[in-house]
Amino acid sequence: MTALPWPLPGSIAVFLCAGVVTVVGSVRLVALGDTLADRTGWGEAFFGAVFFGLATSLSGIVMTAVTAATSQPQLGYSNAVGGIAAQTTAVAVADAFHRRVNLEHAAASLSNVLFGCLLIALLALALLGSFAPDGVLGGLHPVSYLMIGCYLGGLHLVRRAGTRPLWRAVATAETLPDVPNEHGPLDRHGQAWLWSRFAAVGLLVAAGGWLIALAAESLLTVTGLTAGFVGAVLMGAVNALPETVAAVAAVRRGAATLAVAAVLGGNSLDALNLVVGDVAYRGGSIFHAAGPQQLFVTATALFMTTVLVGGLLVRQVAGWGRLGFEGVILFGSYVVMLIVLAT
Repeated sequence: MTALPWPLPGSIAVFLCAGVVTVVGSVRLVALGDTLADRTGWGEAFFGAVFFGLATSLSGIVMTAVTAATSQPQLGYSNAVGGIAAQTTAVAVADAFHRRVNLEHAAASLSNVLFGCLLIALLALALLGSFAPDGVLGGLHPVSYLMIGCYLGGLHLVRRAGTRPLWRAVATAETLPDVPNEHGPLDRHGQAWLWSRFAAVGLLVAAGGWLIALAAESLLTVTGLTAGFVGAVLMGAVNALPETVAAVAAVRRGAATLAVAAVLGGNSLDALNLVVGDVAYRGGSIFHAAGPQQLFVTATALFMTTVLVGGLLVRQVAGWGRLGFEGVILFGSYVVMLIVLAT
């Protein structure tokens, strides 16, 4: 592969082709993930947020690592938080495909609400890291260790709450319960085969992320666009494609809980992308490499996540147009973010 920067047409072609790979891989991951969620007994919410979220986030993890390691920390940071904003909007996109009621009403789940709270905590820690004193401990900023501990502790709490819940969503005629269903030809295969295919498709998505990262670096050099715009808008949009496609596909399969869990789980892992970037960046702390654009996108993602959690709690049956109130606010917030970054 030739050295960077690549010619503009080549960069655009690689960027688009790698994006297509992530989309095709994501569609396949939905069927495999839904089957494994039922086969393992872990449920759509937990499996979707952890394993499915990891698989769809692999491309974003690779993007952040590659760009941070090549001394483009703002590009890596923007990709992580921009992907969260774009992926949160994916819930509103999936809601448009859920014809009966608001998606957040049908996907009511304590696990989804808790994963939303976990994401809020991770984004808040990221902002605190940028304003905390600069310094590293074992090569990482102390906030990176806090984010890892927060994520692991959050997983424990979500798993425990799932087995002994003290809060339950009121079941309505439109609530889609997370119950095992048939999965066609996939039901003929054992768990080992399903896991191997799930891992293989996830690696394919990760390879697409590596190519996207290289193409984005080239675009940044050739076009003169800002790292905030390329990372948060271009890379962030492609980073969000797996979750968007997966959420829409899950809704069409009747797996509403999986659709929301995949987005929230993928977003939580994208927040941990900042830790990956902190490891890869050797010029100091990635949190202190963040500029005003990166902090703006982080705050936007934090606001959007809070709105989504509010939608899960309110459970509006029908809202404005085909969306709930949170879907309209999510779309509006993302559009405003794009306008600010482009000007």
